[in-house]
Amino acid sequence: MEPVTVIGAGLAGCECAWQLAQRGVPVVLREMKPQKATPAHHSHDFAELVCSNSLRSDQIENAVGLLKEELRRLDSLILSCADAHRVEAGGALAVDREAFSAAVTERVRSHPLITVEEGEVTAIPEGEVVIAAGPLASDGLAQAVREAFPTGGTLNFFDAAAPLVTFESIDMDHAWFASRYDKGTADYVNCALSREEYLDFWQALRTAEEAEVHGFEDGQVFEGCMPVEVMARRGEDTLRYGPLKPKGLKDPKTGREPYAVVQLRKDNAQGSIYNLVGFQTHLKWGEQKRVFSMIPALKNAEFLRYGVMHRNTYLRSPGFLDRYYRVKECPRVSFAGQITGVEGYVESAASGCLVGIELARRLLGRPPADFPAETAIGALALYVSNESVADFQPMNINFGIMPPWPERVKGGKREKNTLIADRALEALAARDI
Repeated sequence: MEPVTVIGAGLAGCECAWQLAQRGVPVVLREMKPQKATPAHHSHDFAELVCSNSLRSDQIENAVGLLKEELRRLDSLILSCADAHRVEAGGALAVDREAFSAAVTERVRSHPLITVEEGEVTAIPEGEVVIAAGPLASDGLAQAVREAFPTGGTLNFFDAAAPLVTFESIDMDHAWFASRYDKGTADYVNCALSREEYLDFWQALRTAEEAEVHGFEDGQVFEGCMPVEVMARRGEDTLRYGPLKPKGLKDPKTGREPYAVVQLRKDNAQGSIYNLVGFQTHLKWGEQKRVFSMIPALKNAEFLRYGVMHRNTYLRSPGFLDRYYRVKECPRVSFAGQITGVEGYVESAASGCLVGIELARRLLGRPPADFPAETAIGALALYVSNESVADFQPMNINFGIMPPWPERVKGGKREKNTLIADRALEALAARDI
């Protein structure tokens, strides 16, 4: 059997290659690192996490928690490595960033049916190809895609990553460990601000100097990863209803909720590095140091990495891709990951998982799995390929794109979502995969 070429060793590419290889299909995995990197990447390892170390909620009544459980049941490489290298984060699945990527890299490189070839790809290869280059596709590959598939086109939006600080530099006299509403274990460092401290911080943030980003405008910022300074400019209380929300967090010194709270989440297993939750930014580095140090608990913070801003690219997927993420006009080529318009780490891995499973079945002469809309992995693929979607924007998994529960449920939204999740897992178990 001729090998499948998978371009890109990010979350989607590694997951896709793994699913193919596990089914006996040989893979050539093309990755441009370490010969060439993007402004957002720092490691030579595969599946590098850039924006955050969190894979979000691990609760089954949450759509992304359901998607993760589906991936576990599909023998996902990404979820296996994430579970093995998780760090405590309350009800979320967060990972030791470096250990996670190293584990994915080792398992991919050691698989007997996966051959890794380094170097940039600037033309679409012959044969079966999966383009999983991610939202930071190189200019050469992006141009090759545009030339080969002008009807699919590409759109751009901007994404931002949050800063990292050392734990030992956090002033715990102005912070405490807790999870919101005491849900799960006390895994977050909570940094309180009084009203006066918050207003000073807000004024400084909204007027701080940004790094130059060519063509950047507020309207182009994807709402799910909005720079904190953009939020600040939208109103005095925007941050207090967003990443600085104090609700459910009581300061043990006062027994009351502070006026505002900045949360820090563990970024590695040792707990020596923390990231500022929701603080994606494209401020100049000196401005980040000046403004973020106005948070009392971070007045002497040691910043290991400042936030960065980078361009993301995605396809006009509805009508261009089918439910298997294949190009309709050229079915030998498939796409996977954020370039398809799925948004988020877990969603990217899920798209790679589906592509790998369906492509392997086709090459082995088996009928498609056709994951139904009742499953999270199926609903995401069906949304991305839905021709009726007019104003297509990147999409996180959510229960709104899945069939609703057909009747009223006592107990409210949580109980209803649990029923939808149970239905999804039953539908998944019924597939011959």
